[in-house]
Amino acid sequence: MRNAVSACGLYPTQHSPAMFTRLREDIATIRERDPAARSAWEVLTCYPGLHALVLHRLAHACWQARRRWLARFVSQMARFMTGIEIHPGATVGRRVFIDHGMGVVIGETAQIGDDCTIYQGVTLGGTSLTRGAKRHPTLERGVIVGAGAKVLGGFTIGADAKIGSNAVVTKPVPAGGTAVGNPARVIVPAAASTAAAAAAASVVAKAAASAGGNGVDSAAVNAAVNAPIDGVASAALDPATNAPASANDTTRESGKLAVERSGFCAYGITPNADDPVSLAIHGLIDHAATQAKRIDEIVMALEHLGTSLEGLQGADAALLDLRRLSAAIAGKLDGAVVGR
Repeated sequence: MRNAVSACGLYPTQHSPAMFTRLREDIATIRERDPAARSAWEVLTCYPGLHALVLHRLAHACWQARRRWLARFVSQMARFMTGIEIHPGATVGRRVFIDHGMGVVIGETAQIGDDCTIYQGVTLGGTSLTRGAKRHPTLERGVIVGAGAKVLGGFTIGADAKIGSNAVVTKPVPAGGTAVGNPARVIVPAAASTAAAAAAASVVAKAAASAGGNGVDSAAVNAAVNAPIDGVASAALDPATNAPASANDTTRESGKLAVERSGFCAYGITPNADDPVSLAIHGLIDHAATQAKRIDEIVMALEHLGTSLEGLQGADAALLDLRRLSAAIAGKLDGAVVGR
């Protein structure tokens, strides 16, 4: 019996040094990402996310040793003590930080990569009832899931992606992307959009140059423009400049500098991550303002030529046709030139 329990990690084994290494690593990670953590002792004794991860490693070891009831019992005890429910079959990587943690639910087939951050109320759930299938999501390295977010399904969230608070995600998110809203909409970083536009313009220019005087093959241009651009979606971005981060910027360091250089964003809030609907509305407002300015310029030009809007409103309706109006303006211009 002792051997079976020892296989689940209840007694010290030859792997104990690795266990304490992971524990020190977890404590250091929490102190990096949470400014409220003042000491290692405070983190060790007062952070339920750390307690849940330690107990999950025990439960996961029992699960892999096929001690399924014991694994579920340890998982339930961890849930009772911390308010965090992690199925013992879930795979959790290194330096994972569960902040606050109350209400977090992680399903059986979920896979969480290294350096991920999960806030309170997050659900990594499944939508399938098929036994043995991949029902729960996979979070790659460096993913941040904001408070109250629901990630439902057996798809993958790309490395360094961010899930906004209360988002409901039911489809994959590319590496470096941000998902917000219900249902979630994926936002492409501004730098990636700019790079894509520049690459598309370069493709069109090369196609036009190669075509010479014979015109441009529109089908070839469209195929080239719509082709994926290598490195745009997966490149890590520096939060200060929205430029691809260098290798030195991604090196783990201690303290606040390491957090800033790794691009960590609390609760998944990032710069230039406006809602696409909000961006569209602001674009329409800007377009309307531009049109109003152009109309004012046209009115001023008409008044300068001696034509008033009041006179046009009383004239024949056909005069307001754009072609007739252009002809009238052209006649005024010709008369002004002859008068001079």
